[in-house]
Amino acid sequence: MSQAPTLSAHNAANSARHRNTRIRTIILYAVLILFAGVFLLPLIWMVGTSFKTNDEAYMWPPVIIPSILRWQNYPEAWTYQNTMFAKWTLNTLTITFWVVLGILLSSTLVAYGFARIKFPGRNFWFIFTIATIMLPPQVTMIPLYIFYFRINWLDTFNPLTIPPWFGGGALNIFLLRQFFMSIPTELEDAAYIDGATRFQILWRIFMPLSLPAVLTVAIFSFQSVWNDFYGPLIYLRSIENFTLALGINQFKGLYGDTQIQYMMAVSFLMTIPMIIVFFIAQRFFIRGITLTGVNR
Repeated sequence: MSQAPTLSAHNAANSARHRNTRIRTIILYAVLILFAGVFLLPLIWMVGTSFKTNDEAYMWPPVIIPSILRWQNYPEAWTYQNTMFAKWTLNTLTITFWVVLGILLSSTLVAYGFARIKFPGRNFWFIFTIATIMLPPQVTMIPLYIFYFRINWLDTFNPLTIPPWFGGGALNIFLLRQFFMSIPTELEDAAYIDGATRFQILWRIFMPLSLPAVLTVAIFSFQSVWNDFYGPLIYLRSIENFTLALGINQFKGLYGDTQIQYMMAVSFLMTIPMIIVFFIAQRFFIRGITLTGVNR
């Protein structure tokens, strides 16, 4: 007879715990949605303004959702006042392709050397490489500019595309090295027994197993190069060589105050590739961030 009240009390306690858990979950998601809305507000404002008319873009109080979606803003902005957005997009794609390719190849080779090849002073040189992360880019800006000036590389893509082929960046080397070190050595030993070379082991074993880390480096590199403003600003002079970042900045200086809807349209077009790349590779990206540096 005394067991029934005990079971009833136990069920009531479980119900209370489940109810509290649901309440905490609802509060947590509400807070996350609120913060997500705050971070997405600039993007929502940019997209909404890109579809407004010129009069509606300057209305006060501001209108977030336009009354009429003016799709013509995009083709009109692309060709407004004989701007060169097509040429600037091609320049940006060219620079991004060669930089990302150079970073992936060079950082992979260097990271594999630090992770698997034993040589005198390996740890010292790795620490020295990682220490360069703390070196501000402003320190090397003037010496590099003088160097590129003396070898006639100014106003070309060379200062932007060739240096990434020599190392690939300390942070990228660190991420890939940590991932390479988590791969079991038995796989490498088995490949040696079968007569595989270093490059065959790297290409056929390490690269497929390290795809999340490699894609993480590729996404970071793509984002950095695609949005880079100061590099092209320093080394590029001709309008024909401008990237999208420089072109949009010039467009803003000339027409940003009078044609804000066009400014938002071209800015959103520049953002689209980053959104596409992230959503395509987000599964590998999150996995690469999670597993990098974890010994398995």
